[in-house]
Amino acid sequence: MRRLNILIWHIHGAYLTAITQAEHNWYLPVKPGAPEGYCGRGQDSSMPDYVREVPAEAIRNLDLDLVICQTPRNYQADRFEILSPEQRQLPTIYLEHNTPEPHPTDSKHPAADDPGVMLVHVTNYNRLMWDNGQTPTRVVKHSVAIDSTIRYTGQRQEGLVVVNELRRRGRMAGFDLFEQFRQHVPLTVAGMKSAEIGGIGEIHYTRLHQTVAQYRFLFSPMRYSSLPLAVIEAMTIGMPIVVVATTELPTVIQNGVHGFVSADPTELLAGMQFLLDNPTEARRMGDNARELAMRDFGLPRFVDDWNSVFSEALSSAPEVVSADAVAY
Repeated sequence: MRRLNILIWHIHGAYLTAITQAEHNWYLPVKPGAPEGYCGRGQDSSMPDYVREVPAEAIRNLDLDLVICQTPRNYQADRFEILSPEQRQLPTIYLEHNTPEPHPTDSKHPAADDPGVMLVHVTNYNRLMWDNGQTPTRVVKHSVAIDSTIRYTGQRQEGLVVVNELRRRGRMAGFDLFEQFRQHVPLTVAGMKSAEIGGIGEIHYTRLHQTVAQYRFLFSPMRYSSLPLAVIEAMTIGMPIVVVATTELPTVIQNGVHGFVSADPTELLAGMQFLLDNPTEARRMGDNARELAMRDFGLPRFVDDWNSVFSEALSSAPEVVSADAVAY
């Protein structure tokens, strides 16, 4: 397809790095002090050079084709603040990263019943559970853009959790499970504020996976979350996975094939101990996990899916009417 001019806010750095592998002209609004969504490329970014920062007040001067919102604030406030009246009529996509809140089945999506928006979910589970109303919805499964040379070694006989602010996020993120399990097996955590709970601290995204690769397995304790990117990243480097059997994960991980998945803590602990005691089997499952990641969560498929969504959004959008042409 032709190269598009796309506005997107910086909400999730790892996802932004992946979606911008689609070769378009991406524009990130920036503001002094870098408030939420306005930090631009971020520190030591690995995003391509065609991802450009633009002062928020200059966005209205861009010749845009598409706008991508990712939060209620983007959708309800930011776009009205920084876009011109003509730009607000452009094809708009709401990229929803999260499972429904506050209620798992009865939460109405902020963009529900908006015919001018295409709502894109990152898992089929999320699309099923959100009340999307009459808004057109699509699913684009995850991918990750990480160093393709990194491979699992598993030499550390210890499991790893990769979650930001695990303690603050509490039971939803599985903090209690992490605390319970590390009493029985060697288990640590990486991510923002993880050092406060005895973990290894925050590691910049460009260096994270080299560290992750050394641990025997990745454990995702999330009870209620979209498919965690940390799981896709670990599978991509060839690492076995242990996960709680909730949301989309039971459709991804198979017991004894890619690692272990269960809603029973006893079974999860047994799976962890098996991987710690059997490094050869851990490597076999990790190899299977990498094969799955390449097949179902690879970047070429991800980019193709997004380009299809962009094409559909452009083809179904009404013609933009200039404010100068409107009669009052």
